[in-house]
Order: sequence, then structure tokens, then C-alpha cells
Amino acid sequence: MSVSVNVHGMRAIYMFEMSRTFRTILQSIVSPVISTSLYFVVFGAAIGGRITQIDGVSYGAFIVPGLIMMMLLTQSTTNASFGIYFPRFVGTIYEILSAPISAFEIVVGYVGAAATKSIILGLIILATSGLFVPVRIEHPAWMLVFLLLTAVNFSLLGFIIGVWADGFEKLQVVPLLIITPLSFLGGSFYSIHVLPPLWQTVALFNPIVYLISGFRWAFFGVADVNVEISLAMSLVFLGVCLAIVWWMFRTGYRLKK
Repeated sequence: MSVSVNVHGMRAIYMFEMSRTFRTILQSIVSPVISTSLYFVVFGAAIGGRITQIDGVSYGAFIVPGLIMMMLLTQSTTNASFGIYFPRFVGTIYEILSAPISAFEIVVGYVGAAATKSIILGLIILATSGLFVPVRIEHPAWMLVFLLLTAVNFSLLGFIIGVWADGFEKLQVVPLLIITPLSFLGGSFYSIHVLPPLWQTVALFNPIVYLISGFRWAFFGVADVNVEISLAMSLVFLGVCLAIVWWMFRTGYRLKK
């Protein structure tokens, strides 16, 4: 009985978060797809006319993985942070914490919904990009692995931000001032190999470089860094986020106070 109630509670959180997406479909799905398509059109037209190929891949196709990844990072973080912050804001978080579901199941509900929404958006943008340029996927299984890992990682980061934030303005601080700039500087629209040697070294301290590089390798078989390193960095980031979430529930950080 206990297990069935726990599963029901976890499913309820997941379905509630998913239903919120479909109630606000213009904001949740249509808007990100349009904005990403505009990035594709603008950068593809403005820069693609001057840079025809990078590493043997047409520039229009080359930026597709970067655009998908950039959207995935921001949407995963934003969806998860708002998802857990809103119950804290209205006070229903105490009902969730007192329900017969574990911390693990609460996290799975919120993070799973945010990751699912981001993955759906990523696949929609991938399909949309096929209308503009021919896109090939050399390693489809690894493409899905990097897509899933990135969505889960940054949904966990968003969950952490949603617990940490004490106001709506703080929900936007990390996505706008940290994640978005790092995405632009992480090779979304270029290969870091075109940078001077010094800046190539500096770029390697940007964790998003590894995510974009691994994801792009799954498409075209070319990467800025070794794909094994990209995968290892993703798993390390996952471990760090899980440790922080565990600590938050263990101590009740901004959840029970």
C-alpha cells in the first residue's frame, strides 16, 4: 500500500507539472521554438554566408546542436526552478513535504517533468531545423544520451535554484547572467578551435563547452574535446547536483523553514 501511494504522489507531481506546460503552450513550447528558429535564421544567414563550413560540416547544420543545447540548458533550468519555487511561494510545499512520499520521489516528480518538457522541445527544434538545412545524426543513441543527461543535469540545477531563491527575480539570475552567457561562449555558434590558443585554454574552463561538444559529436562525429571527457564531465555534474539536492532535503534548507 505504501509503495502504491508513493508512486501515485510522484505521478501526481509529474502530471501536474506537465499539465501546466499544456495550459501555457504558447509560452512553454511555441515561444522557445520560435526564438530558437530566429537564432538559426539570423546566425545562419549572417554568418553562414561568410563561413561556409566548419570541420567539414556546413555552418547552418553545424549550429543546430548548439542551438538545441542552448535551449535545453535554459528551459530545463527555468522549468524546474519555477516548478519547485511556486509551492514554496504559496505555501503548499509543506503539504508536499508532509505527504507520504520520499524526497527522492519529490525530486523525480519535479525534475522528471522539467526534463521531459525540455527533451520534447529539443526534439521539436531538431525536426524544425530539418526544414532549413539537412541534418545528419551519426550516433543517434549517443545523441539521446547527451540530450537526456543535459536535461536531467540542468533540471536538477533548476531545482536547486528554486529552493535557494527567495524571490522571483533570483529565479532569473543564474539562467540570464550565467547560463546564457556561458552558452554563447561555449561554442554554440562556432568551434573553439577558431579561437586564439590562450582563449581555447580559457574556454576549457567553461563546463558547457563539454556538453555542446559531446552533443555535436553525436551529430557529425566532430568535437572540440574528447567525447569521453564530455561524458565524464556530464556525470560529474550530475553527481554534484544530486549531492546538493540530498543535502538540501537532509538539512531542510529553505524547505522546512
